[in-house]
Amino acid sequence: MSKRQKTGEESDGSGAAGKDGVSTMADYRKPDAKTLQTLKDAANRLRIDSIKATSAAKSGHPTSCCSAADIMSVLFYNTMRYTISEPRHPSSDRFVLSKGHAAPVLYAAWAQAGLFPTDDLLNLRKIDSDLEGHPTPRLNFIDVGTGSLGQGLSVACGMAYTGKYWDKASYRVYCMLGDGETAEGSVWEAMAWASHYKLDNLVAVFDVNRLGQSEPTALQHEMDVYRKRAEAFGWNTYVVDGHDIEAICRVLHEANLVKGKPSCIVAKTYKGKGIPDVEDELNFHGKALGDRTDGAIKTIQALIVGDNKVGPQPMVDDAPRVDLTNVKLSAPPNYNLGDKVATRAAYGTGLAKLGQTCDRVVAFDADVKNSTFSEKLMKACPDQFVECFIAEQNMVGVGIGAATRDRAIVFCSSFACFLSRAFDQIRMAAISQSNVNLSGSHVGVSIGEDGPSQMALEDLAMFRSIPGATVFYPSDAVSCEWALQLAANKKGICYIRTSRPATPVLYKNDEVFEIGKAKVVRQSGSDQLTIIGAAVTLAEAMKAADELAKDGINVRIIDPFTIKPLDVDTIRENAQATGGKVLTVEDHYPEGGIGEAVSAGLAEYKDITVKSLAVRAVPRSGPPTVLLDMFGISAKCIKDAVEKML
Repeated sequence: MSKRQKTGEESDGSGAAGKDGVSTMADYRKPDAKTLQTLKDAANRLRIDSIKATSAAKSGHPTSCCSAADIMSVLFYNTMRYTISEPRHPSSDRFVLSKGHAAPVLYAAWAQAGLFPTDDLLNLRKIDSDLEGHPTPRLNFIDVGTGSLGQGLSVACGMAYTGKYWDKASYRVYCMLGDGETAEGSVWEAMAWASHYKLDNLVAVFDVNRLGQSEPTALQHEMDVYRKRAEAFGWNTYVVDGHDIEAICRVLHEANLVKGKPSCIVAKTYKGKGIPDVEDELNFHGKALGDRTDGAIKTIQALIVGDNKVGPQPMVDDAPRVDLTNVKLSAPPNYNLGDKVATRAAYGTGLAKLGQTCDRVVAFDADVKNSTFSEKLMKACPDQFVECFIAEQNMVGVGIGAATRDRAIVFCSSFACFLSRAFDQIRMAAISQSNVNLSGSHVGVSIGEDGPSQMALEDLAMFRSIPGATVFYPSDAVSCEWALQLAANKKGICYIRTSRPATPVLYKNDEVFEIGKAKVVRQSGSDQLTIIGAAVTLAEAMKAADELAKDGINVRIIDPFTIKPLDVDTIRENAQATGGKVLTVEDHYPEGGIGEAVSAGLAEYKDITVKSLAVRAVPRSGPPTVLLDMFGISAKCIKDAVEKML
């Protein structure tokens, strides 16, 4: 890793900013009265549009929109640089609405800027409208789905890191958070990470409207506590009246001049601002105004003075062109048949090879790079590796952000068991139509003495449940390297499950692998049963087959390669050719793993019986070979199961 990336070193702040990272205000010019009134009017139109849309939908969060309206007006019509013709232009500023329930005010901001007619806002939440209850990239001005609170800032961090260190472009990233979601630990993971990498192109806005869903937030309007927390995490921080248009203009201007630190604007606002008898009152969260609608609109409309058009500031088009197509390994795998190599080591080798052919192949790791072997990319291509430390939720969010707008091919790696704490981020990645790739190492009881807290036994179930995900489970080093190449070129979420123990190389280096295509690795004309295993259990199955053959029992063995999609056709054909008997063996709990995937795929075929060997209890520390036997997935256990089935 380069020194600059590792420490986030930047200029000493001379010029627009002082040595402490805080800018001077020498070049700030207060907007004239007409501009300020235009922005005030725009903010009140955002309130009205949000109220109308949610009332038409008979649901939504108008009060959360109203607290944010003044900030949104200044951001979208006085600060941000973007284009209406191409909202996701590579050079345009990014905006992440982490408080996704305020989606109507975001939709209204784009409509008022001229992207689409404001009348379309009345289709909010309808089945045939992409103006959904929370934002998703079905809309051409949304980068990521939000609404699962606490995640937006991590995504914004990934965008900002990409802009600062890889694109080296002028675009800036803005993220609006609700005060309630700052109770989420992932927010503070992101705050720490952004400060560490000195993301001075990032601005977080806390919309502190005091009220949560069911009661006031923990801090309510204790603005000094928010300020101290943000400053303690290394952010240049402002406390501002979130309904004072000129004050918002001033701090956003100043934040954009700061060097060496991200900026946080802590805005004191009122939920339901402008709505009579609703502003700053409980029990109105997530409720359309109903019979209060007309009165609220009339009251707010009376505050509007003019009808001046609003829109974005001119964009600086300096983001480089990026080509992420047809990315290949720099060299094919280079192993000898029978050599023992851990697939986690092959993951690192393949990752480095991809990085050497494409400088937009990047990796994020959670302080286990010397175990996942992502450090091989760090050593080969230092500027393409980013340490995320022990904060998996933030790592995945950052990866999702870095992958937006096709700026990078992202691989995030950690122990597979620790990815489970980022499952909500992964779930939201699917909603966000992300192309992020994830790799989990140290799977199953085969990791040995480290014990059950380190053993991933649920990860296949987790990733199989993600819509559109591709789940790779390579059984040897050759197939693992090719899996990386396939993942790098595959749209959607990909997961690569790697193992700690070294397993024999099964395939020639030029073997061709395809997503959804299994390999028959052992067969004869007299096979009586088909065994399906992967990695460690495939190696155990091969041992069992040798022992069974001594007793005159031949079995067929299949390596599925991908668990999702599963090659049901190959499995069915071989099952029917071997007496309709199938045995699955996996270093995973039975729920959601290989056995259930195979059983589901073969369910309609009445002539096929499937038996599953899996880890059926919480395991313990011990030698890997002992654990494989204790939990019923060793060669001996496979041999016994085959004999019973026959």
